[in-house]
Amino acid sequence: MTIYSFHAEKTNGMKVPLADYKGKVMLIVNTASKCHFTPQFEDLQKLYLQYRDQGFEILGFPCNQFAEQEPGTNEEAAGFCKMNYGVTFPIFAKSDVNGEEANPIFKFLKERIPFRGFNEDNVSERLLKMMISAKGPEWLVGKHIKWNFTKFLIDQEGNVIKRFEPTDGLDDITENINKLLTTSKTI
Repeated sequence: MTIYSFHAEKTNGMKVPLADYKGKVMLIVNTASKCHFTPQFEDLQKLYLQYRDQGFEILGFPCNQFAEQEPGTNEEAAGFCKMNYGVTFPIFAKSDVNGEEANPIFKFLKERIPFRGFNEDNVSERLLKMMISAKGPEWLVGKHIKWNFTKFLIDQEGNVIKRFEPTDGLDDITENINKLLTTSKTI
């Protein structure tokens, strides 16, 4: 099974087969408009513009599971991204990423690459862990997505290659995207 087995729901309710992205490198991201990490939209849009003509796509899935940081409608979430950050990559319908109602795409992604654990030497990760302890302690253990702006890198064959946490730097993400696009091999 690959990511191509799934469909994503657009903000208007239409279903898009992820097989439409076959042959492209994808970065699938759970997003939110009222999150400490929301400014990452700017970097994601830059990545998209830099690599889209080389076969790269970003798929954004707004999520309201973490401290209700995406409270609006599907249309409001997508409109926020476009208006405030000039986002031109696809923003899909709001999705849960954890729990019984989790989008099957995210269930699949978490099964393929679970959480790596917190890097206690990284100040941002220590702070994130403290915030999760206070606002969503149930997400601290296991494969769960810990917070908004968790990213999953998918290769051209639909294989989940790498998981990036919200605190991971853009340089690491860019390096991995570039490797996939230039070598057409898994990392």
